[in-house]
Amino acid sequence: MIRIGLTGSIAMGKSEAARYFASQGLPVFDADAEVHKLYDSPEGAALLQPYAPEATKEGRVDRKVLTTLIMADNDLLKKLEGVVHAEIRTRRAAFIEKAKAHHPAVILDIPLLFETGGEKDVDVSLVISSKPELQRERALARPGMTQERLDMILSRQLADSEKRRCATYVIDNNSTVQELQNRLGEFLRTLGLKSDA
Repeated sequence: MIRIGLTGSIAMGKSEAARYFASQGLPVFDADAEVHKLYDSPEGAALLQPYAPEATKEGRVDRKVLTTLIMADNDLLKKLEGVVHAEIRTRRAAFIEKAKAHHPAVILDIPLLFETGGEKDVDVSLVISSKPELQRERALARPGMTQERLDMILSRQLADSEKRRCATYVIDNNSTVQELQNRLGEFLRTLGLKSDA
């Protein structure tokens, strides 16, 4: 089984790529979605309770309170990332194990793939990349996105140039969704996961 690590900075087209791969029958593990599930569970609340008790209420994590706490304390983010990433790695391993029997490959959609050392757990890494001005335009078009919030998100992510350097494959997404899908199809053919022309 081929473990494909899918990543890319905000508003580059990674989610669109994940949707395409799912449409091709490949199981997709969405790390962000798993974090949200974790935060909405009693298990997640118990995990974060020792580090951010004010953010755990009624058996779940209050993300707004958590964000406020993190903004006020840089060290808190590092502590939380340590425990949360460990839990997500465990869930990812279970997902891969389950998919192994029925699929030739899995897509591991991990926004912070290189930042967390996740590239060691994949066979191939794929970065979706865009021109910086296009990325900014797409990001700022999102509901609730501000210049300050975007800058904060980008400061936590490895620079696109670094991601490109670390990746096994890079797909540029500066055109249409159709063009991106064509390139993703080509990528799957390169790995022997798609045979149609």
